[in-house]
Amino acid sequence: MRTQNCSNLVVFVLRMLITLVFLAEISCQKKTDIKTKYEPTRWRGPDGNGFYSESGLLKEWPPEGPEILWTFKGLGDGFSSAVVQNAYLFITGMIDSKGYLFKFNLEGELIYKVPYGSEFTESTKGTRGSPVIVGNKIYLESGRGKLLCFDNDSGKILWSRELFKDFDGKNIRWGVNETPVVDGDVIFATPGGQNNNVIALNRHNGDMIWNCRGKGDLSAYCTPLLFEHNGRKILSTHTASHLLGIDAESGKLLWSEYLPTEWSVHCNTPVYHDGELYYLTGLDQGGGKLKLNADGDSVSVLWKNRLGDIRVGGAVLVDGYLYESVEEIKRVNWRCIDWNNGEEMVVSRAISPGSVIYADGMLYCYCTKGELALVKANPSGFDIVSQTKVSLGAGPHCAHIMIHNGILYLRHGSALIAYKIK
Repeated sequence: MRTQNCSNLVVFVLRMLITLVFLAEISCQKKTDIKTKYEPTRWRGPDGNGFYSESGLLKEWPPEGPEILWTFKGLGDGFSSAVVQNAYLFITGMIDSKGYLFKFNLEGELIYKVPYGSEFTESTKGTRGSPVIVGNKIYLESGRGKLLCFDNDSGKILWSRELFKDFDGKNIRWGVNETPVVDGDVIFATPGGQNNNVIALNRHNGDMIWNCRGKGDLSAYCTPLLFEHNGRKILSTHTASHLLGIDAESGKLLWSEYLPTEWSVHCNTPVYHDGELYYLTGLDQGGGKLKLNADGDSVSVLWKNRLGDIRVGGAVLVDGYLYESVEEIKRVNWRCIDWNNGEEMVVSRAISPGSVIYADGMLYCYCTKGELALVKANPSGFDIVSQTKVSLGAGPHCAHIMIHNGILYLRHGSALIAYKIK
């Protein structure tokens, strides 16, 4: 009888343990689902640094290039990138001077196409910044400085603000190119006004939380970087002649670096790693690395490298080396530099300049002449493994590419292409 009771007790305990493990797995999955649902998308990947956490990707493409799963050819004019969240893809385009927000499922079927107002029709016409998706809300900035919030399900505009009219800003020569940054209940943008140079708004209703006077410059075509440094959230962005570091909670200007260029062109988001910040820009300014003090309220220059003219392509940091594209045609189109000292390790003119992202040990380069290349991340040589030509679409090859679940999404003018790379 006592043996039977012991056996029953063991069975009971085992069942309880199995139940507890099962409940813990469900709880963990729910937390993951909630995080996925409400984590905001970011320009150039989940961490805003060109890194995509994918695995099992092809290390070599077929001779004809990676398989095209689907295409859509009606986006209109634009240079914004695709964004994916919760099994849907979002992108913008301009048709007959009007901006549209597109939503697709991941099979390429159009869910909706909603207008949001006039877009940039002057030089290099079309949409610029990419949408940001957070749960059931979508945010974007038009090339004319209109900040909008949409309902994800219906595409209905919930609120909008005019960055120039409402916040004393002014548009720039080639139109606003910023993708707004969202953190919790806050959305950050750069009107470029004398008083409201950089602002934080309540993302649910558009009300002002704080404004930063910065250095009073106009904005400068780039998307800010939000990062955490020793527990302090810092927003860093370029304006016409300065790189700014702003306390993301209070809006206090912590530091600035004077970085003027001929046309006030600063299109690239900085790269932060381990207490250091790399800025990259063009037109003879080149790039450099700053070291933040422990509190993040001051910086010192570690090194500068003015050899590169890095205009729009971004950079990725891989195992202590930066990979980026430059536009000094006579000398080099691509290079690798040492993160520690700025020394050039590799230079190459094998393909035209362009933008770069990283996933699963490989660089993905999308070039101004339409080359799409798979390159080994190697500081001793620019090793192109595979290459194909983007023939769909028309106009400049400028939009940055992105990867989600083994699919590479590329936008060329009015065409959106989904490549299978896994």
